[in-house]
Amino acid sequence: MLSQDRLPTRSTLLELREERQIMQEGYRFLDEKRLLLAAEILRQLTRYEELMAEFKAQQLKTSDTLRAAVGRHGLEGLSLYPSATPTLPPEPRRYSFLGVKLLEATASENLPLGETAAAEDPSPQARRCAEGFHALLQRARELAILSGNLHRLIDDYRRTERRARALEDVLLPETKTALSELEERLDDLDQEEAIRVRLKSS
Repeated sequence: MLSQDRLPTRSTLLELREERQIMQEGYRFLDEKRLLLAAEILRQLTRYEELMAEFKAQQLKTSDTLRAAVGRHGLEGLSLYPSATPTLPPEPRRYSFLGVKLLEATASENLPLGETAAAEDPSPQARRCAEGFHALLQRARELAILSGNLHRLIDDYRRTERRARALEDVLLPETKTALSELEERLDDLDQEEAIRVRLKSS
């Protein structure tokens, strides 16, 4: 509907057409942003699923090494086994994707297990158990980073979707209706003016 505070003039018509053009450009931008966000979500989700499969495989492998270590030392003996000094991975790289702040994990699969204090009863089973859990933690860290990225990307996608829908379903149709009404009123005024001129000249 044409707002009552808009006078039916040519300048009002030009302003309304300019508003519609700006809205259309905004909608095209939001629509393109939706597609780019969706593509990035799918890319990161694919990586997440790949890494989760690796995590589950490593989890099974680590369970085997844990059973072997418990069989060698017993549960109490393994709980007293000296822990290794953790090797901390480098800080993840921070970057922005269409204004969304994301993190990228640097490669950490090959980070070695730190040194272990001398044990009274050292064994390869305990060492393999420690290495297994160390590898599991590295993958868990990367999964956490990807999970955070996905949540932020999905939140921004939903915001973008709401704005695009508001333009597509509400604002643009309302502006189109307002333009049609304004053009009709201007046509009516032009016809009335033409009739007045004709009557005066007759």
